[in-house]
Amino acid sequence: MKAFRLDELEAERVANEGAYLQFLRERNMSVGLYALDSGATDPQGPHAQDEVYVVMSGRASITVGQETTEVGRGSVVYVPAGVTHRFHHISEDLRVLVVFSPPES
Repeated sequence: MKAFRLDELEAERVANEGAYLQFLRERNMSVGLYALDSGATDPQGPHAQDEVYVVMSGRASITVGQETTEVGRGSVVYVPAGVTHRFHHISEDLRVLVVFSPPES
């Protein structure tokens, strides 16, 4: 078993001075913590892997392909591989668990 605490992951992410911290990598998936502060711009582009976002805290909008929805704590969003997507209109600091399958390369 591997167990993680979000507060410890957030502290590690901050110490590494990055918006993204991958904290688990296995044969069929990887998991990370993604952080975007209020008003930030999400620089990501399409990925070669399927993704699932689980919003742990914050509020924003996300556009996946041509569809846009508002997200907040408890929201879960699936993004197919190769599809353009980004968070925007981030009104509260956003903390998101990201699951990639297969693992992000």
